[in-house]
Amino acid sequence: MPGLDAFDVRRPAHPGTDYDIAVVIDSTRRRWVVRAPVHASAGAALEAEVVLLEALGAAVEAEVLPFDVPRPVGFAHLPEGGRATVHAEIQGRTLSLGELHPGPGLSASVGRAIAAIHELSPSVVENAGLPVYDAESYRARRLAEVDEAARTGRVPATLLRRWEERLEDVAMWRFRPVVTHGDLTNERILVRDGVVSGILHWGDACVADPADDLSSILVAAPPDATDSIIEAYQLRRTELLDPHLVDRALLVGELALARWLLYGVRSGSAEIVEDAVAMLEDLDAHTRAGADAEPSLA
Repeated sequence: MPGLDAFDVRRPAHPGTDYDIAVVIDSTRRRWVVRAPVHASAGAALEAEVVLLEALGAAVEAEVLPFDVPRPVGFAHLPEGGRATVHAEIQGRTLSLGELHPGPGLSASVGRAIAAIHELSPSVVENAGLPVYDAESYRARRLAEVDEAARTGRVPATLLRRWEERLEDVAMWRFRPVVTHGDLTNERILVRDGVVSGILHWGDACVADPADDLSSILVAAPPDATDSIIEAYQLRRTELLDPHLVDRALLVGELALARWLLYGVRSGSAEIVEDAVAMLEDLDAHTRAGADAEPSLA
């Protein structure tokens, strides 16, 4: 970046695992984020993300997106291959789920932000060479994950049966694929002055199930805030004929535990496997308790 006079460097608030990240402060006190991939697959993902971010940046300028995204303005080739990117730090702090309350405030802003992503043209993902799925292939992908998790022998049988029933309910999986962030946890969302100011880390973006982006927020947000999130989301969408959206989002939240188990198995981490098994057992116990509490229809 010609003319950049680096004055100080800081560690980021949330360091990543696939990237080395640093915050550089220049002589005018402006802050810049530097991201360098730590392995080849992260480098390939970063290159695709750069193309996507160019299109997303144009959407921000056109006020199609109501929040900012990282916009690379400089690059540095790395000795081991690939390149690092530099972008201006987005103003805001990480969303705390405890801040979400019923009403037209931050909860509604989160719903509108997610809806704005889903209103983007799928071409922004296609042109970046990122994955594009149709509804049936995505359902098959989820079912394959459950089958693989079942083969570990560590998933409670009652959970497996319930997951399989829902995945085989074709009506539940009739959705229109949209642009999705792909990893939209609260740590990716920045907040300033009571609204969403930015969304980070777009390397997992794809065209897929809109429920994916709602999943982690709806599962972890205070229950009384979820109606405000969904209402604002639905009002912002121009085409929404998806009666099973929330049901799929909650199911995706459960299936995330199966993916965490598989990650532990594939990486050979006994600690992750045991953590995933404990959460699956807790979910199974909670599900059983809920079923027992339901009044009999007999």
